[in-house]
Amino acid sequence: MLARSFEEAGAAAVSILVDERFGGTWDDLRAAHAATRLPLLAKGFFSTREHLDEARAAGADAALLLLRDLEDATVLDLMSSVPDLDFFVEAHDADELRRAEALGAEVIGLNARDLATFEIDRRAQLDLVARAPRDRVIVAESGVQNRAHAAAAELAGADAVLVGSALMRAPDPAAKLADLLRRPLVKICGLTRQEDVAAAAEAGADLAGFVLAESPRRAAEPLPVPDSMLSVGVFVGEAEDLGTDLIQLYAEENGHRARDGVLLRKSEAVATVLDLPWLEEDENHLQRAADVEGRVLLAGRLGPENVRAAIDSVHPWAVDASRSTEAEPGIKDHDKVRAFVEAAR
Repeated sequence: MLARSFEEAGAAAVSILVDERFGGTWDDLRAAHAATRLPLLAKGFFSTREHLDEARAAGADAALLLLRDLEDATVLDLMSSVPDLDFFVEAHDADELRRAEALGAEVIGLNARDLATFEIDRRAQLDLVARAPRDRVIVAESGVQNRAHAAAAELAGADAVLVGSALMRAPDPAAKLADLLRRPLVKICGLTRQEDVAAAAEAGADLAGFVLAESPRRAAEPLPVPDSMLSVGVFVGEAEDLGTDLIQLYAEENGHRARDGVLLRKSEAVATVLDLPWLEEDENHLQRAADVEGRVLLAGRLGPENVRAAIDSVHPWAVDASRSTEAEPGIKDHDKVRAFVEAAR
């Protein structure tokens, strides 16, 4: 049963399609209820109290309410009609997000898919996620195909992602889910050539780093990255918006980068970058990193031979390698890139 395998793979809840027009049935919900202890979301086009009673009787813990199809008064009536049922209120644009907030929805889904055209716009969705109130549970829906997509939603402020098509099209849906949830993310930095970006992506790296400060590894500009990766521009002193998904910024100290930095999404700090002192060692580096709260991007002489031990000690959100993956400064050794990613995984 898929619901049980998703629970074992790390899902926090399971969405069950119950609309027969899209291949779902109430029996699917009943079967999932019997197979898993996870909360179950009944996913359909609900507009009456009878729909919600049927969902609850079949084992649903929550029901989907689509603002696209419902007036505010109807939503309020439905949300008060079944006291022991929670509600997942779905919005697609800024107006619907405003409505969801005003209606007091505690869980708001922000769908990248336009249900009128079925087109997906992840960039617009991420902008909505970033604007959503932080005192609600915000779920990014649709368009999540890989770890980079999930990470982008997380960094924009989403508390969770709802993944459907990517799982159901996978040969092993539970294994695909486990892969989406796997941490730490892996960043390959110091990229200067398109073929090295491709090698990092093929190896399974999630973040592509482009040094845009004075360095033997300086890139002339950020290079295009595949959809499976997020691009990171690395700066010292001052940052520029050169179109990367994220910015890794270090202060400048005595002509060099400071030891630690910050990872930024649209000027908002989303992670702490923890590194070694400039060209020095520090025996307490990993313990210092382990003591930091929040997301940690761990760097500092990481290579295939030591990254696993570092991960076990720090449990970082992401790990970063540059020199250990090179044939020479700015030129990657593809075997070393693969070895680092495999070791980090």
